[in-house]
Amino acid sequence: MIDLALLRDNPDLVTRSQVARGESPDTVDAALEADRARRAAITAFEQLRAEQNAHGKTVAQASKEDKPALVAQAKDLSDRVKAAQAAVTDAEAAADEALSRIENIVIDGVPAGGEEDFVTLRTHGEPRVFDFEPLDHLALGEKLGAIDMERGTKVSGSRFYFLTGIGARLEYALMSLALQRAVDAGFIPMIPPTLVRPEVMRGTGFLGQHADEVYKLEADDLYLVGTSEVPLAGYHMGEIIDLASGAKRYAGWSTCYRREAGSYGKDTRGIIRVHQFNKLEMFVYTTPEDAEAEHLRLVALQEQMLQDLGLSYRVIDVAAGDLGSSAARKYDVEAWVPTQDAYRELTSTSNCTTYQARRLDVRYRPETEAAGPGKAAPVATLNGTLATTRWIVALLETHQQADGSVVIPEVLRPYLGGLEVAEPIA
Repeated sequence: MIDLALLRDNPDLVTRSQVARGESPDTVDAALEADRARRAAITAFEQLRAEQNAHGKTVAQASKEDKPALVAQAKDLSDRVKAAQAAVTDAEAAADEALSRIENIVIDGVPAGGEEDFVTLRTHGEPRVFDFEPLDHLALGEKLGAIDMERGTKVSGSRFYFLTGIGARLEYALMSLALQRAVDAGFIPMIPPTLVRPEVMRGTGFLGQHADEVYKLEADDLYLVGTSEVPLAGYHMGEIIDLASGAKRYAGWSTCYRREAGSYGKDTRGIIRVHQFNKLEMFVYTTPEDAEAEHLRLVALQEQMLQDLGLSYRVIDVAAGDLGSSAARKYDVEAWVPTQDAYRELTSTSNCTTYQARRLDVRYRPETEAAGPGKAAPVATLNGTLATTRWIVALLETHQQADGSVVIPEVLRPYLGGLEVAEPIA
């Protein structure tokens, strides 16, 4: 949720942000009108309550002769107060709904437009040139006994899979490396729940434009998470946290679930776009003024991982229309996938400023020069991927050899018993 004061005081800024995202400027006008209606309803209710209280004192002091008429007036006032209270409830619901259509204010410099309007900030490494016909990751995975899509589909349906043998070991190695890197960087490791309440899913922004991507357990009114960003964002929900000694950094290792609605026909081969995967997600609570520096820090950690894994990649500044409702800026790191002759997203890192924290009521007390901690204010939240199942795609394809074997990056070998080359079994 954006700052209501910002909406009231600087609606033009909010409008520009919405337009940059591809949203209608009418959403801003609607939110302003709903806010005015809500405040008017509250004022009317409070005035009637005051009148009711004053009238109650008059009734108590009235003579026996005057009381019947005054009591009748009191009954009428009571009915009007009840109606005004109901009007407040309706106006608040309408205002919340209108405000929910206002997405986070994009940070200056974020490119306008949609998915294809990103700006490439930098590239690292040169895409590998092969002197043989490279196999795609699924063909390699089958030769190595690493990926079994056929049985995954048999057991669970399309876009499910088994990681087997070296495939399972590779994922564990990736995740373990990422966890160690996160711990070394000061993150607290977490194994979070993968089922969350609606208010947590809503608070992180995943029940807006992403609602059709989320699995829901109707009988329990719980949602399966698509990223541990969700439970980690809810970890301090309703709290005032202490940031006096610096940011709070968590690294959540979890299984993630996505319906991939609207992706029919896209990436149907292999494990690029699937319904279930594992991921290590970094999540940070910090002060608003430190958020942008923290954002760059998360990207640096991601880039170091990809460099150490021997992958070529680019870093892009995601366009406003592709940010999602909560992010004010998002950097994606995309690795080169040889058989697709394209860069594909491996990591995504978002600065959500105070948007999620306002929804989830996570605050801190800023230090003031004169009097120590001041009035509680929303924190800034950030999130970013440090490893996930999809990375196996780029690893297998980049490091393959002509005989179908795959060279294991040195950084992963300690987690694989020193294994240097994964050999075909088929």
